[in-house]
Amino acid sequence: MTAGHGIRPRSDTAHARATLGKAASENFPVAPAFLPRAWREGLMAVYGYARLVDDIGDGDLAPGGRDAVLLGLDPAAVDDRLAMLDALEADLHRVFNGSGGADGPPRHPLLLALQPVVRAHALTPEPFLGLIEANRQDQRVARYETYGDLLGYCELSANPVGRLVLSLTGTSTPERIRRSDAVCTALQIAEHLQDVAEDLGRDRIYLPAEDMRRFHVTEADLGAPSAGASVRSLIAFETERARDLLNEGTPLVGSVHGRLRLLLAGFVGGGRAALRAVSAAGFDVLPGPPKPTKSGLFREVAAVLRTVPRKG
Repeated sequence: MTAGHGIRPRSDTAHARATLGKAASENFPVAPAFLPRAWREGLMAVYGYARLVDDIGDGDLAPGGRDAVLLGLDPAAVDDRLAMLDALEADLHRVFNGSGGADGPPRHPLLLALQPVVRAHALTPEPFLGLIEANRQDQRVARYETYGDLLGYCELSANPVGRLVLSLTGTSTPERIRRSDAVCTALQIAEHLQDVAEDLGRDRIYLPAEDMRRFHVTEADLGAPSAGASVRSLIAFETERARDLLNEGTPLVGSVHGRLRLLLAGFVGGGRAALRAVSAAGFDVLPGPPKPTKSGLFREVAAVLRTVPRKG
């Protein structure tokens, strides 16, 4: 731990590691071993923050209220998601204010780990704030009327992550950001399609209401043990939309070189593998999330690397 921050209890370090451990269950590799150490550390710090924000918004924090205590709240506040998000935003401001700020260094170990990454790469607060705002929106908005509304949500919930990857690797350009946004939105939609049943259990539906009406799908249909023909048709339609977005963003892979090219191919290949798993399930996502196999993921990544032309 950095001097001046004090000694963190070992339990807090283990608590942070448990959050970071969730990276293994993502659709795409978060910080693979082939990357330079500085990139891996930066990506894992950003992932830890993003995972913490989502866990607060989804009510998936570890029991006991330790995260609330770390953010300066009473343990019982762990169930007050908006209060937790407000406290997290205050801790994020400590990241950017620096240890010399009036409020001191960040309190949560995951944000303390983020601070040197922010400094080293001159990261700005906006992407991090966007992720918090997306989770605030999850507390207020449980249905999306149009596809455009859903894209607006993805602009907050997904696109900041890709922009941070470009910033961490020093490769941001307007064109790359545009392609990255398409990839990240596609990955978010793919996750929504995998998690229809889980999201419904949280009283959330990320399938646009206008599309549900078009395919004659009701909320009751989404609560069935398995999908009928209308639900399958709807999921197939949204899968194709996500695939189109992924294809729009895929040239991003060819615009970079070396290990970053392999990392971005992992993101795109992960999205393709997730959508292929949905298709392989016959678009029946209601029994549980269709997940790609590791071999399927590797095949998709290899296909991206083989077929995407290099630029420059």
